[in-house]
Amino acid sequence: MKNVTDSFVSSVYWSFAESFGFNTDILATNPINLSVVLGVFIFFGKGVLNDLLDNRKQRILSTIRNSEELCKGAIEQLERARARLRKVEMEADEYRINGYSEIEREKVNLINATCDSLERLENYKNETLHFEQQRAINQVRQRVFQQALQRALGTLNSCLNSDLHFRTISANIGILGAMEEIID
Repeated sequence: MKNVTDSFVSSVYWSFAESFGFNTDILATNPINLSVVLGVFIFFGKGVLNDLLDNRKQRILSTIRNSEELCKGAIEQLERARARLRKVEMEADEYRINGYSEIEREKVNLINATCDSLERLENYKNETLHFEQQRAINQVRQRVFQQALQRALGTLNSCLNSDLHFRTISANIGILGAMEEIID
């Protein structure tokens, strides 16, 4: 147990002995050694550090150049896409305008064709009506003429006797004789 106590006392002694304070002994603090080590480190490490920084700088610059080239390529593709879009929009507008004008033209042609057909049908209807009217009028005339002829024949047959018949024939012969003299 003496060892444990001795070690405790010794640790307490050393902890107070190394307490906070300012050490003025230059050799004990080793600033010369530290400055030499730092000088060597800076002298030899400077090239390595410069190489590392230059490599890092070159990678960053290369990445920036690649990014700029990709950006330029993307801008060019965007401009080409915009030009194609404008072209397609113009073609779409042209098709739309041509389509509407074609539709209007077809509509006018259809209206004109329908009007022509209606006019022909109207003319055909009028011609058919006129033809049917003429046919009906001719049929009525034929019936009236037949009825008049039948009445006249009936009247003649009832009124005509041989004396009247002889005088009618003589008068007609006289008319024909007078016509013959005029012709000669």
